[in-house]
Amino acid sequence: MPAPASKAAWRLLAACAIANAVSLSSPALAQSAATRADAPPNAQSAERQDSLYCEERRLGYWFYCDRPKPPEQDEPAPAASATSQLDAITATLRELKARAILEPTPANVTAYIRFQRAQLDRASLFSDVWQRAIWQDPELDYTLQRPVSTLGKRQWQDSRSAERNAAMTQLSERYGLFYFFAQSCGACEVMSPIVQSVASTWHIAVRAISTDGGPSRHFPNYTVETNQRSRMGLEPKVTPAVVLWDAQTGRPIPIGYGVMSADELQDRIYLLTSKEAGRDY
Repeated sequence: MPAPASKAAWRLLAACAIANAVSLSSPALAQSAATRADAPPNAQSAERQDSLYCEERRLGYWFYCDRPKPPEQDEPAPAASATSQLDAITATLRELKARAILEPTPANVTAYIRFQRAQLDRASLFSDVWQRAIWQDPELDYTLQRPVSTLGKRQWQDSRSAERNAAMTQLSERYGLFYFFAQSCGACEVMSPIVQSVASTWHIAVRAISTDGGPSRHFPNYTVETNQRSRMGLEPKVTPAVVLWDAQTGRPIPIGYGVMSADELQDRIYLLTSKEAGRDY
């Protein structure tokens, strides 16, 4: 006969076996057991403990049934645009300057000078790279079209004058000049001989019109105005005024008002009759 203590132990083992059999007979636990059969040994052990302590006994927090969620990772902030960075630099420079003026301590003034020097170095670098890019790409170099050096400018002016003179030689076949003046106009006394000289050089017919009825010693065959300026859409009160008349299209081409040099007058006539806007500037 087993001892009383042994009988108690056997009863405890039998009770545990019956409890396990009952628990495994429930559908939920059977499904859980089937799922655990396919899991690795460590995972099976962890799931077995979770099922025992969290579902059956509902011990909850004390057995970490409510597991902490991993912290959400913040999305990286988009990179600041170049415009916003430049605005920030400008704002910082203004702030340092204002602080140095309002509180001119050695530290404030030094901070402003250092930051300003850094931006001057940045601007110098940009200017240097800009110049190198222009040297290496002829499409970017405007000085090839309009030179700035003394030698290049002289060569360009000579070529331009030859081209202009060739165009002016044929101008009289299609164009004529209207010249509006006044006897009481001091600027007209300066402009009249210039208009006469340019017209004589290129054999362009000139029709001089007096806006106040007074004569001109440079244009003795003048006529008195009879509302010609308003019909041409010109400023009615400004003299002298030079207008090119296109006989082929029957339209006026205003050249300019006030005093102009002979070279400027010829340039304007050449550009307005031979060059489209944007082709030469």
